[in-house]
Amino acid sequence: MASSKSPLFDTATTVGKIMSFLGVSALCGVLAAGLIFPLAATGGATAAAGTEILEELPSELREEPLSVPSHVYDQEGNELATFYAENRTPVDIDEISDNMTNAIIAIEDERFYEHGGVDARGLGRAVVHNVTSDSQQGASTITQQYVNNVMINADFLRGEDRLTISGSKTYADKLREMKLAVAAEEDMTKDEILEGYLNIVLFGGRNYGVEAAAQYYWGIPASELNPAQSATLAGMVQNPNGYNPENNPESAESRRDVVLGAMLRNDYLSQEEYDEAIDSSLDLDVQPEPSGCVAAESAPYFCDYVRRAILADDTFGPDQESRDQLLNRGGLEITTTLDPELQDAAQSEVEDTMAPGSVSGAAATLVTVEPGSGDIKAMAQNTEYSPEEGEGRTELNFNVDAAFGGGNGFQGGSTLKPYVAAAWLESGHSMYEIVDAGRDEFAQGSQFQASCLPNGAATVLDDGGWSINNVMDNSKRPMTADFGLFWSVNTATVNMAYELDLCDIADLTTRLGVKQAGDGAELNPQNPSFVLGSENLSPMTQASAYAAFAADGEYCRPRAISEVTDANGNEYDVSGPQCEEAMEADSVAQLNETMTNIADYNAQDSGSSFDFPVGGKTGTNNEQSSTWFIGYSKGLSTASWVGSYADMTSLNNRPINGQVHDEVYGSTIAMPMWVDYMNRIAGDYSTDDFRSPDDSPFQNPDSTDRYMGGNGREGGNTPENAQADDGSGDDAGEDGGEGGMPEGDADGGTP
Repeated sequence: MASSKSPLFDTATTVGKIMSFLGVSALCGVLAAGLIFPLAATGGATAAAGTEILEELPSELREEPLSVPSHVYDQEGNELATFYAENRTPVDIDEISDNMTNAIIAIEDERFYEHGGVDARGLGRAVVHNVTSDSQQGASTITQQYVNNVMINADFLRGEDRLTISGSKTYADKLREMKLAVAAEEDMTKDEILEGYLNIVLFGGRNYGVEAAAQYYWGIPASELNPAQSATLAGMVQNPNGYNPENNPESAESRRDVVLGAMLRNDYLSQEEYDEAIDSSLDLDVQPEPSGCVAAESAPYFCDYVRRAILADDTFGPDQESRDQLLNRGGLEITTTLDPELQDAAQSEVEDTMAPGSVSGAAATLVTVEPGSGDIKAMAQNTEYSPEEGEGRTELNFNVDAAFGGGNGFQGGSTLKPYVAAAWLESGHSMYEIVDAGRDEFAQGSQFQASCLPNGAATVLDDGGWSINNVMDNSKRPMTADFGLFWSVNTATVNMAYELDLCDIADLTTRLGVKQAGDGAELNPQNPSFVLGSENLSPMTQASAYAAFAADGEYCRPRAISEVTDANGNEYDVSGPQCEEAMEADSVAQLNETMTNIADYNAQDSGSSFDFPVGGKTGTNNEQSSTWFIGYSKGLSTASWVGSYADMTSLNNRPINGQVHDEVYGSTIAMPMWVDYMNRIAGDYSTDDFRSPDDSPFQNPDSTDRYMGGNGREGGNTPENAQADDGSGDDAGEDGGEGGMPEGDADGGTP
């Protein structure tokens, strides 16, 4: 940056000015001997003195990479967001107009092509002026300014406190700058120095470098800058904010005219060109380069997830601060797993389901992952991504855990029941096996086997014991495990869990990546009510776990980033899909027989259908403030969530898109939204059949006829109240006192 506003020495008194003049005259002699002329060819005491002083100063320029914006792209290469501390787009000298190079030389260093890094004539003239007048005049050449900017950049990136900026320079700073300028002239051509300078210097705001400035102020490349525009930018380097044409147009125009005069005086402009430029207006066409996820036109919450993933990954630096610096300054090119078509479909579905801000404190979300890879393909919610909290605006990403920008998650309700059924199958049981769903009371002191706990059991401690209720009438009776899961019967799930080891269920959920959204803790078998969905989970966790059902038991960690390169094209070692076998394929195949029937039945009940296999499960908490449908095809797994996020206010009797529902369950809003979305996009990925079990107990595994029987086998009467959805016991732990054992659940009913 030019230093014309800052004196080299304090000249407060006449005596001080005289002494400074004498001292600077000597300094100029040293510089002339030691800098301007080659040291080896200079004799005498002056040269020796110059050599001694200069030899103690560093001769290598401390360089760090220039700060360059990072860009985030979807899987098709469409830009999602830009991150930068300094808006800069480096360009070659031949991509900068001659008008611009002429303007900067004319106003900052008219002898640029004549000196060797330090202009002794200019330095002497400035010294005399500064010690004999009240105004100040700078003497830094373009090479010195370039060196100074490089050092500032390096000091900042290295975290050094003292920067060599105007007004803070000591004698040693100035001497060092001069020596490095001479060294730079020996190593670089004039064009290389000019190119480096015009790419590093500040042009107001956060616009660094001439290309970013030209794009910002006029929306044109630097190669197209005309004389007036070039003079405007060249005038800014002396005082980037004071001469900013956007904020201070009068000062900027006045300074521009000074630069145009210098260009005319140095024969860079003809009189006619000068007159035309002087008569022109600034004619700004400001086009800001938006920064961060708040400016993302698509998928801002996914963008925020990617940002947090970078900050949490030591691949990109040893600590969060260094990773943040890399993201904002390292020129990263970040390719993500987001599918733009799926994202657009998901966003339109959540907004069609619940218009943004239309229901106070409520939201709708969809998140999709790919089975077999864990790649996140879509992440949508019907709120505006904004740091300014308000109705329909929030930075909270409801689809993810707190560690990645979410809250504490939402009670999963009956969406936890398939995990119990999966553990049931892994332990050697069958979905056709009879479960005594008639037991609905567990007295104080009752114990559930839990081998991983200190006493080997989870004990019911509440004075009133644990009472379990179902939504569906006539459901407290023996039934097959298949029938109980299909109708989402609480007592069936609890009694299946009672026959198992709760630690085996918790172990299975851990293998499927299921964890509490708030703190990332594994599900705790100390409280048996977790089998009815009392834990708070994120939609991302659920979609990823259910993806394992589509992938024959292979669980893959959610993955948002597929490739990252830096500004120099170097690739970072970004992990590929991280998958492992979480369940036996045959157990998954048996589970899918029930899960596909649940999805088909619910789709038909909502007036829709699928022409390819899908599986899934509804879920609703006690307060009916959290409702779900989580389902999957062979190629995509999606969690649909609709509920209250500001408090536990029920969705019942609240107007949602012009409709009021007396009772809101997972099948009421979340399920139809999932059906519409999956019907739109599932065909873009595999819709193959799921694997068939080696030995199915059902003659017609795809038929729902067997669920119409009163005892869960063929024949009998349809259960009463079968049209009601599940109201899974999400808050099972809140009413239970010590030990968190619930007094009663409202879960059970149709899926």
